[in-house]
Amino acid sequence: MARRGIIRSFQISAVFPNLTVLENVRIALQRPLGTSFQFWKAESTLDALNDRALAILDRVDLRQFAQTNAVELAYGRKRTLEIATTLAMEPELMLLDEPTSGMGHEDVVMVKNLIKEVAKGRTVLMVEHNMGVVSDISDTITVLQHGAVLTEGSYAEVSANPQVIEAYMGSAEAAHG
Repeated sequence: MARRGIIRSFQISAVFPNLTVLENVRIALQRPLGTSFQFWKAESTLDALNDRALAILDRVDLRQFAQTNAVELAYGRKRTLEIATTLAMEPELMLLDEPTSGMGHEDVVMVKNLIKEVAKGRTVLMVEHNMGVVSDISDTITVLQHGAVLTEGSYAEVSANPQVIEAYMGSAEAAHG
């Protein structure tokens, strides 16, 4: 299937809370078919999408929650579901806004590993303030200050840059003191 361009994800989880996990992914799969507004069709016509939806849920380790309403998922799992619906649209570029914001350590590790996996074969542009996540999954880091590029490079290069330390820690002395 052809890729669908750019897909974005925001800090606040954007799932349909009263639909099941499977139904959320089916909606994402339905979108490119152009049938989203064919309200007169029986819901059973969407069953043809179940195998693809379940394959995506397998990929993100949510299959066991397929029949669970999204509202019942823990926060980290909701974010994982959002990534699953994003994957269903097969984007070339994924834009993620603080995908681990507000998560406990276990969920951060799960989502970080998932992002690493789904980044294979596509570009992921991510805003993230958790430096552990950034260092583990980023190829190139761009640091902005007041909307302008301050520096760009690997995590090692960027984290050692005196301008970055000054901008985000206050001073080089404060960062090491």
